[in-house]
Parts: sequence; structure tokens; C-alpha cells
Amino acid sequence: MPSPNTAADAGGSQYTQANAENRYEVTRADLPLHCPLDSMSLWNSHPRVYLPIEDTGKATCPYCSAEYILKD
Repeated sequence: MPSPNTAADAGGSQYTQANAENRYEVTRADLPLHCPLDSMSLWNSHPRVYLPIEDTGKATCPYCSAEYILKD
């Protein structure tokens, strides 16, 4: 599980701000897809939810409404 520490505590820009954007492009290497992503700090985010993106190439997070696009 990723560290729940803030980006500042983790040594700078290791983590991105959770829910900072509304659209993310992901690749098959990011599967299984979940929101928030591993690269996001978790202390200020919603619970992790897994998103089915494999069939349609698109998914929307039910918590924060972030849209994910599968890019091959």
C-alpha cells in the first residue's frame, strides 16, 4: 500500500496532489486501475475504489468524478 504521507513528508514531489485533475490517461501497466492512483498522496483523498476500464477504455470515479482514459 502506498504511503499516506504528504508529498512534503515523502521528500518533495514524489506524490501528486490527490484529485487535482479531472481527467487522467492511464496505460495497461497501470491496471488494475484504482482511484486515487498510487502516485497520489492519500491523506486528503477518498477511499480507494477499483475501476473497470478494460472493456470500454473509459471509467469514472464514483467518489471524485475523475475520468480515466485507457491509452494503449
